[in-house]
Amino acid sequence: MNFPFYIAKRYLRSKSSQNAVNIINFITFLVIVIGSAALFIVLSAFAGLKTFSLSFTNTFDPDLKAIPITGKTFSVSPEQEADLLSIPGIANFSKELEERAYLTFRDKSCIAFIKGIDHEYRNVTGVDSTLYFGNWGVTEYNTVMGIGIYNLLGAPVDNYQNPISVLAPKPGKGSINQQSLNAKPYNQLPLVVSGVYAVEENLDKKYIFVQLPLVQDLLEKDSTQVSGINFKLNGESSINDLKQNIRSSLDDKVIVLSRRELNGTLYRMLNTENLATYLIFTLVLIIALFNVVGAITMLILDKQENSKTLYSLGATITELRRVYFIQGVLVTTLGGFIGVLIGSLLIGSQLLFGWLKITATLAYPVEYDYSNIFIVMGTIVILGYISSKIASSRITKKLIEA
Repeated sequence: MNFPFYIAKRYLRSKSSQNAVNIINFITFLVIVIGSAALFIVLSAFAGLKTFSLSFTNTFDPDLKAIPITGKTFSVSPEQEADLLSIPGIANFSKELEERAYLTFRDKSCIAFIKGIDHEYRNVTGVDSTLYFGNWGVTEYNTVMGIGIYNLLGAPVDNYQNPISVLAPKPGKGSINQQSLNAKPYNQLPLVVSGVYAVEENLDKKYIFVQLPLVQDLLEKDSTQVSGINFKLNGESSINDLKQNIRSSLDDKVIVLSRRELNGTLYRMLNTENLATYLIFTLVLIIALFNVVGAITMLILDKQENSKTLYSLGATITELRRVYFIQGVLVTTLGGFIGVLIGSLLIGSQLLFGWLKITATLAYPVEYDYSNIFIVMGTIVILGYISSKIASSRITKKLIEA
């Protein structure tokens, strides 16, 4: 067995004759355990929050989405649609036309986005899972709206006698004359609420879903004009190849964005928060691991006579330094392992039982990610290595011979 490792292992298991040294060693070990457990729990909690936050947008966002490079709409011919379906890697796609509109019902009103969707939209996205009550309707003039809009307007479901009105400004054409002044400057569409979706507050106040031809008529667009195409992928081709093929099929009139690119700001915000939290807790660990330097220094002084004996028996200064260095690494690694184990038990219990609640029915979201184990253990080992190296460097020939 390696001589320094053998001595370090003996020092790790044995108690000092000085009670103060034992207390310092115990506190140092406890700080490492608590610090590593806290870091693992926080990283797991942020991973859960990230997944929970992205689940809202993932419901509406497809795998890939084509949007116009300029303007609000672009045209898609039947031949181009056939080309899109023939691209390897595309399982399905759906067209949409989206525009801001003014919604009224009796004496209540609000502004929201009217999204015209075709019959494939619910297969391409996960919007079906958001339906809170009602259905997607059986008639052409049915609409599904967010629960936030539903509460603002107070429009009953299946109220065919008093539908809501959707108003959209007419596109500007030609010059202003008396006839245009007398005419209504907007188009109007009556709709009957057939269902209500619920995701989160902002999205619940944003959309109403209507059949695509109705929105095209409302906005005075022809049947080929859309504001976006949503794609569902089957994983047979790379994302970059698919983007290029889609752009080529649509005559380079569009840009193609992945789900991550569609929510770039949200991803950057979540990643920045995660990094900031990791750095803050790492700073706490750095401060805590200064205790390791102090504890090893105290141990060096406590074992000074033993070190003299080992030196007299032929151990070199380098070997003595290595004894205390290995002991520091063993203490930090063992403390980190136990801390991660405790953190894993807490995260596992939260996943199984949901004992920590955000609301009465919603458990705090956490995620057990194996990469967090490597991050925590890597951080602990690196910091332990540095602190042990600093502490063990205090072993000098002058100290041994004193």
